[in-house]
Amino acid sequence: MAFPVANAEISLPGPVGMLQAYAEFPLVHDAVTPLAVICHPHPPDGGSMHNKVVSTLAKAFTDSGYIAMRFNFRGVGTSEGSYDQGRGELADCRAVIDWAIARRPQSALALAGFSFGAWVALKAAESYSPALMVSIAPPVGFRDFGDVQAPRCPWLAIQGEADEVVSSAGVLAWLQAQHPAPEIVSMPGTSHFFHGQLVPLREHVKHFLQTLPS
Repeated sequence: MAFPVANAEISLPGPVGMLQAYAEFPLVHDAVTPLAVICHPHPPDGGSMHNKVVSTLAKAFTDSGYIAMRFNFRGVGTSEGSYDQGRGELADCRAVIDWAIARRPQSALALAGFSFGAWVALKAAESYSPALMVSIAPPVGFRDFGDVQAPRCPWLAIQGEADEVVSSAGVLAWLQAQHPAPEIVSMPGTSHFFHGQLVPLREHVKHFLQTLPS
């Protein structure tokens, strides 16, 4: 299957079956338009590519001139297979990246993720050379981040200070200890799911994307 040329749902081969994905395009695009692969939250807790934070990330990327590609991990939506504790989900992410870059070899790759998806995107980055990384509420303490390597590219990390799922202080401490360190945005009064804060979240991501050197 070729990469679509307009907004479209995609079914692509994953490690244990077909994976459901959705590609969204900016108003102007061509063969070199950069591509962002976005990973969703923890599947057993209801995470999917339709999560509102994931959708907000996709909007920030398309507003900034990127193709945004969301996908469902195995066992979510129409993606085949079943939850695999992160191992299989990382393999799913790599399959999506490989499929996309094989069809758009001239597109720079951006990786992004929310919560569990932030962990997956960071781990996937170790196998590629992404042009940039966006991590939203990385689940430090919920997942083992001991072997996560800091990506060697421009990196934005956003954390809510009122996170009820993971320790905001623990996340920020881990982020601040990374080399190279990310650009960190700490949002006061903001929950893990960014209730009532999606517009500021989108604008923080857009500001990061649109101020990167070209």
